[in-house]
Amino acid sequence: MQQGRTLEKLPIGSDKRRVALDQARLSLNGIILGKDAEVSLALTCLLARGHLLIEDLPGLGKTILAQSLARVLGLNFQRIQFTSDLLPADIVGVSIFRQENGTFEFQAGPVFSELVLADEVNRATPKAQSALLEAMEEKQVSVDGQTHALPDPYFVVATQNPSDQIGTFPLPESQLDRFLMRIQLGYPNEENERALLTGADRRELLQTVEPELNPETLLALQKAAATVHMTDPLIDYIQALVRFTRESPDIETGLSPRGSLALAASARAHAFIESHSGVFPDDVQAVFSSVAGHRLKPASNSAYRTPAELSRHVLDNVAIP
Repeated sequence: MQQGRTLEKLPIGSDKRRVALDQARLSLNGIILGKDAEVSLALTCLLARGHLLIEDLPGLGKTILAQSLARVLGLNFQRIQFTSDLLPADIVGVSIFRQENGTFEFQAGPVFSELVLADEVNRATPKAQSALLEAMEEKQVSVDGQTHALPDPYFVVATQNPSDQIGTFPLPESQLDRFLMRIQLGYPNEENERALLTGADRRELLQTVEPELNPETLLALQKAAATVHMTDPLIDYIQALVRFTRESPDIETGLSPRGSLALAASARAHAFIESHSGVFPDDVQAVFSSVAGHRLKPASNSAYRTPAELSRHVLDNVAIP
């Protein structure tokens, strides 16, 4: 990321929605200690109208982050615990025959919530995982020939354990691509871990947190984030990054047009959260690894094996306008 340059800030003024967004960010940082960058990326993903995948070891705060987002943003929330015996009907719902009037009545499943936590999504079979595909892409589900709209805003936060752990089913590329971002939380540093050990239980603390936003305000913020100005040189930069992923001999599978759109939307949302006057190269770089990492596949002979290494390889080799 570029150093030594001060980004131009927009005045907050009397915009209550922006003040509420800043307060929501502070509240989240008060619950998820020492993970300011990850919290910022989670909010960026939401403002860009995307879905978030959190991949890490058990016990690092993946679930509490999803619950905190729902609480702070004022969204109704449902958690689906993915297991090997989970069925698609357990997620989307089922039509029940009502004998008294001789008709079928649809009973909505937990996917019909503004924020859905798909907990340990890779512990379910591919058949159960696929129940989320239409919901995430089209914001609707189809059951027995009938289409049912999902709420707006609609946000899926999925957690997954590392694929080398027992009882996991890797997500296929088509489903990974539905997630706008993938992030990792990682271990806390010693100072923050000590605060966790000596402070209040995070779940008890969460119950004391008041919502800072509501669905209507969130929709307005999403619309505002989508209008952040992006200059032609910035679009050129994004296109150059995407082109490099497709042409580099170290990368077997580069970014698709959906990936380039995701990168642009995320950069705009990040610029909005940081109160920048427009999209800067720093915004693109801040979101690049989270947007591109799970979409890039290294070539068999590449020295860059991890998503972070591949992302850094791309950023290091594309000139900044």
